[in-house]
Amino acid sequence: MARLAQTAGLTDVQREILKTVREFVDKEIIPVATELEHRDEYPQAIVDGLKELGLFGLMIPEEYGGLGESLLTYALCVEEIARGWMSVSGIINTHFIVAYMLKQHGTQEQKDYFLPRMALGEVRGAFSMSEPGLGSDVSAITSKAVKDGDEYVLNGQKMWLTNGGTSTLVAVLVRSDEGHPEGTAPHKSMTTFLVEKEPGFGEVRPGLTIPGKIDKMGYKGVDTTELIMDGLRIPANRVLGGETGRGFYQMMDGVEVGRVNVAARGCGVAQRAFELGVSYAQQRHTFGKAIAEHQAIQFKLAEMATKVEAAHAMMVNAARKKDSGERNDLESGMAKYLASEYCKEVVEDAFRIHGGYGFSKEYEIERLYREAPMLLIGEGTAEIQKMIIGRRLLEEYRLQG
Repeated sequence: MARLAQTAGLTDVQREILKTVREFVDKEIIPVATELEHRDEYPQAIVDGLKELGLFGLMIPEEYGGLGESLLTYALCVEEIARGWMSVSGIINTHFIVAYMLKQHGTQEQKDYFLPRMALGEVRGAFSMSEPGLGSDVSAITSKAVKDGDEYVLNGQKMWLTNGGTSTLVAVLVRSDEGHPEGTAPHKSMTTFLVEKEPGFGEVRPGLTIPGKIDKMGYKGVDTTELIMDGLRIPANRVLGGETGRGFYQMMDGVEVGRVNVAARGCGVAQRAFELGVSYAQQRHTFGKAIAEHQAIQFKLAEMATKVEAAHAMMVNAARKKDSGERNDLESGMAKYLASEYCKEVVEDAFRIHGGYGFSKEYEIERLYREAPMLLIGEGTAEIQKMIIGRRLLEEYRLQG
């Protein structure tokens, strides 16, 4: 049979793109991923290769120098990249979300200014919602923008900023009470600002500091940081869409497609874990035969493969729903929830198949075991996804009368 997680109905162009990405992953990422991850080293050579492939502009329209591909194509590419090393998929994910938000909500001037350079990977995007005192409760944001002439002055501290150091453009969500009287619902008094900065750490522009990398259990290589604004001045033409009070909706639109991306990452990591598990099970012998011939291991492999297939199918469905122009918060929430949970389970089963060797840093599964938990919380925890799913189901199935 063909390998797991095949996608029906792809065009010749989509198949060629995926073939190219898979070959790049097999040749340029998998052989070096574990070594770079153990050193927590930014994969600059890999990123340069992705730029040459045009992946930073995959979904940016052709009129701005991108490839103009669909969310499905992008998600399938992310799946392949995460199969090689999940951190690399994180590097392009935040860039993609900012580019998507600009494409959907930016002014024409903002699109003309940023998108061509983002398509080339010359401008690299990151986005920031979380703060030290909040996670999923976006309405509790305390960072604030105050209008001062033709500028806004931003103050506050943001947290868990992926690509905080390497990015040159950050979409930052803050409160902006201008034009929104006291008592206005929190989500109606938030604005997204497009903040340009220099790459690196320390004070990257006047009033903006990126303190340094946060040391993490996994998801290494990619830089995760704080962002501190202290009198940061931003011109009014860098309000995303040119209108205050729209930031919450803009960010949620970006996060919705980001959830498809996280689902794709879960699918990719799960695929790699299955590949490692099924390979090791045929090489390791106990009681005179390969452990793959023991029924207990065959059952485990069967469960793992089924989970990989199911997660992939839900991810593809969510991407296609978004591409059709329909609302997909239900499908993306389901896909993100299922793929991240199944990823954790498949990785753990592969870890168990490896026995004591799974605990050794010499084996790739050890890295995957530390990476999988990030997917359980990225772009909203399982509990948040369940809330979204439950509310949408009640909308669809609400009793009449």
